[in-house]
Amino acid sequence: MNPQNRQRTLVVLAATALILLVGDRALVGPLARSWKARTQRLASLRLQVAQGEALLQRDHTLRERWGTMRTNTLPAEPSAAENTLLKAFDRWSQESGVGIASIRPQWKRDTKDQVTIECRTDAFGSLSSLTRFLYLLEQDPLAVRVESLELGTRDPQGQQLTLGIQVSGLVLAPGPATPSAPPKS
Repeated sequence: MNPQNRQRTLVVLAATALILLVGDRALVGPLARSWKARTQRLASLRLQVAQGEALLQRDHTLRERWGTMRTNTLPAEPSAAENTLLKAFDRWSQESGVGIASIRPQWKRDTKDQVTIECRTDAFGSLSSLTRFLYLLEQDPLAVRVESLELGTRDPQGQQLTLGIQVSGLVLAPGPATPSAPPKS
C-alpha cells in the first residue's frame, strides 16, 4: 500500500472513530440514560396505578372501617370524654379483678382536628388479672392505645404485681361520618 493511501485510510479511520466517540457521548449515552429513566418512571407509575386500583377495590371495606373508627372515638366535649374513659377503666378493672390505685388524665392537642387524652394509670393485681386487664383494654372498640407500660412487684414472691400504664384516647373534631367520595371520572 502506498503511503498516501495509507495516510488517507488512517485519517478516515481516525475521523470515523472520532465521529463514533462524539456520537456515543452526545447521542447514544443521553438517549440510553433517558430510556432508563423513562423505564423507571413507567414502573413507578404502574405501581401507583396498581395501588390505586387496590384501594378502589377495598373502598367499601375502608369506608366501613373508617365509620367504625369514627364512632368509637371519645366524645368531643372534654368532660364527656374523660367520663367515657373513666367508665371504661372501671369496666376493665371490674371484669379483670384489677385494683386501680390512680388515674391521671391529661389533654394534648395534636392537630386542629385531633386531640388526645393521655391517661396515666397505676393498677395492681396478680399476673393473670393484669394480663386480663390488658387484654380487655386492647379488645375494647374504644379508640385507645397503650403508649407505655411498666410492670413491677409489690411482694418478694412476685404474687402481687403493680402495673403503670399510659393510655391515649383519641378525640376527633366533629365532622362527616365518612370521608368524602372521590369524583368519578
